[in-house]
Amino acid sequence: MAKSSAQTKKIPESLIYEMDAGRPIYYRGYQEVLNNNKTAEEIMGSSVLQALLIELIKDLLKHFLGKEYVVLASELGIQFAKRSWRNVDVAVFRKKTLLRKGIKDKYSDIPPLLVVEIDTKAALEDFTHPEQYYHIKTGQLLDFGVGQVLWIFTASEKFMIAEKGKRWEIGDWKEDFTLQLGVQANIRRLLDEFLEE
Repeated sequence: MAKSSAQTKKIPESLIYEMDAGRPIYYRGYQEVLNNNKTAEEIMGSSVLQALLIELIKDLLKHFLGKEYVVLASELGIQFAKRSWRNVDVAVFRKKTLLRKGIKDKYSDIPPLLVVEIDTKAALEDFTHPEQYYHIKTGQLLDFGVGQVLWIFTASEKFMIAEKGKRWEIGDWKEDFTLQLGVQANIRRLLDEFLEE
């Protein structure tokens, strides 16, 4: 669980990245903002590599899944319990499911078929062990009903795929893997094909 030291100071709500059972998870670098060394905008952005990977994964999914599915990106909020919500980089829904529930100006309370995360913007220093964040968030998404969670890690060039009731898999970017609905993917190949265009 997150350490409580961050919560002893008055921290603006704008620096909250996610909420876990009423406990805020802050943006990575929030202490720099509190110390006036950075602005809030500086810590909230994605790198070029992260943004590119989101676009490439989104394009791959849209190409293979067709119009029956909707691929949403841009830190979509997933509300899975009262005072508990998480942001995701990419989420895949059946279009009919979204339309049936209605398109609203609020976080989704529908579990996506697939969630893709590129790194995290969470302050991992607030956790006793950084991997706790990934494990807790992934478990919560799966318990909520998300079919599959894919993490892509840029520093280590690794990926992790998790499904409820199955062994979580870790692999290298150069390895092939299968996403929900039979979509085949390879992160290294996606990047190489982009660079060759």
